[in-house]
Amino acid sequence: MVSVALSVLDLAHIGDGETAADSFANSVKLAQHAERWGYERIWYAEHHNMPTIASSATSVLIGHVAAQTTSIRLGAGGIMLPNHAPLTIAEQFGTLETLFPGRIDLGLGRAPGSDQRTLRALRREPTSADSFPQDVLELQGYLAGETRISGVNATPGYGTNVPLFILGSSMFGAQLAALLGLPYAFASHFAPDALEAAVATYRKEFKPSEQLAEPYVIAGVNVIAADTTEYAQRQALEAKRYRAGRIIAQGKNLTTEQIDALLESPAGAQVNNMTKYTAVGTPAEVDEYLDGFAKQAQADELMVVSSATDRTAWLRSLELLADVRDLNG
Repeated sequence: MVSVALSVLDLAHIGDGETAADSFANSVKLAQHAERWGYERIWYAEHHNMPTIASSATSVLIGHVAAQTTSIRLGAGGIMLPNHAPLTIAEQFGTLETLFPGRIDLGLGRAPGSDQRTLRALRREPTSADSFPQDVLELQGYLAGETRISGVNATPGYGTNVPLFILGSSMFGAQLAALLGLPYAFASHFAPDALEAAVATYRKEFKPSEQLAEPYVIAGVNVIAADTTEYAQRQALEAKRYRAGRIIAQGKNLTTEQIDALLESPAGAQVNNMTKYTAVGTPAEVDEYLDGFAKQAQADELMVVSSATDRTAWLRSLELLADVRDLNG
């Protein structure tokens, strides 16, 4: 077995017939189980104007889950920093770290986490991402108690040293993480193409920092584990159909046959490629896949995403994975 930590990305999904309140309750339930099962951390991502994702107010959700768990690390995977003033994020995550010491992570991305209309609604300029490296440094200064703006400090936040992670799916994030000496989390669970090249660049160019002495890579991977291969494959197909219905058909009410036809079309190739790195099968089959993927990605930690649309299968998948990886052992 490859010795890598195992964590969870909770997409805070709002399923068919569910409300945001249902999603929050399910996130708490997952976190409580994952804590007991031995997972390292759970992250939530900032998305806006997406009717099937409930994690738009990411720091609020983290606080809600943290208050109902005791030890598992919780964080953002990530906060889209160009949407915010660095001081605001330092205060939010400084508050979380003060309330739940030693349990909070802060992953940072430069994508909008939304479409162009929503970007305008957020009062974000199209060029906001250009200052991402400087914004990361400003945020880091607030959290370290070494402000870069004279006379301005984050309270709470000052001196909390909340660990930062750079998120990405391209060379830009890899190079920035290496330059700043920060952990690098690659979004290979939905943007797989540059994984190996980006990780190789990060490891080659990494410069040690006060936070991190050696490079540290987290790689995202989709997982659907079940008691039988056949059931896992059915869940994986349903998840792929659901994704195709949202991305290609844009939520139109299509039949299963029509969605399957879309998946066979050139447009469907994009959906299939997004889930290139997916482990499907029995616990033993998933375990073997993850060993190979961890080696391929040169990963120190895997961030798993269970895209099973059935809530029971979703939890069962992560339980089986924890058991086969002996996370509590």
